[in-house]
Amino acid sequence: MISLMQFYLIVLAAFFAVFFAWRFASQQAALPCPPWLAWLVELDNPLFVSNRASSVISGLDIKRGMYVLDAGCGPGRLTIPLALEVGSQGRVVAVDLQAEMLERARAKAERQRLKNVDFLEVQLGANELDISGFDRAVLVEVLGEIPNQEAALREVWRALKPGGVLGISEVIADPHFQSRKHVTELARSVGFRELFSFGGRLAYTLYLERPNGHEAEE
Repeated sequence: MISLMQFYLIVLAAFFAVFFAWRFASQQAALPCPPWLAWLVELDNPLFVSNRASSVISGLDIKRGMYVLDAGCGPGRLTIPLALEVGSQGRVVAVDLQAEMLERARAKAERQRLKNVDFLEVQLGANELDISGFDRAVLVEVLGEIPNQEAALREVWRALKPGGVLGISEVIADPHFQSRKHVTELARSVGFRELFSFGGRLAYTLYLERPNGHEAEE
């Protein structure tokens, strides 16, 4: 018989083994978060304030009636509060490459009787995002899952209106974590202008603007 403490240690060891195996695998190839881990993605990590849904949204200065893109929405952790923020006159478009994740997000919207959310199965960076005119966009803990990050940021750049704002959020607990330096350099190369950031090296949200009168670099 094993003691309760030994049981907890075994569970903890198994968790870290899976986590580091996933981190290693994700460094070899872009792997989206599997749907069976959706419950984990939906949680706001209490250790990283800058990556909580409310914190990310607060920096976007959302107004009623805005048109917002949730790029790589997963199970809808940001989608639902964004839809509530823009109100019935606004609209949120939630895109993801996994149909099961979209179904989870759609079920959440239906439970809250939200009619201002559209769901699209799209692979970012594959030239499948053909909509534009967004006031705001978010990429929350998803950039590292995208094979062609530069192409994905170009797509989001083009989807935004001139003066539109993108929030990119990263946290070290995510196996696909991208450093702020890498994200900043990549965003600048596409044509974004940094506005401000929230958080530190291990967890941050970076806010970027599509300037007026510029084209995304090819």
